[in-house]
Amino acid sequence: MVEKTIELTGTSTSGIEEAVNVAIGRAAVTIQNLRQFRVKEIRGIVENGAVAQWRVTIDLSFVVAEQVHE
Repeated sequence: MVEKTIELTGTSTSGIEEAVNVAIGRAAVTIQNLRQFRVKEIRGIVENGAVAQWRVTIDLSFVVAEQVHE
């Protein structure tokens, strides 16, 4: 088995977990065999003295297909 890892950033106004789910959910639309993720960085946007957005950067791995479909 071979896995590939990509870096993604998800954004949410709700929180860290939602930002991760946004990134993974978007990747799942076009990538099959998602396996695991690792949180690399958590950042936020402040507006008017309060947290307005969470930005979470993750490494997301998936299994590379064994054979190419023709």
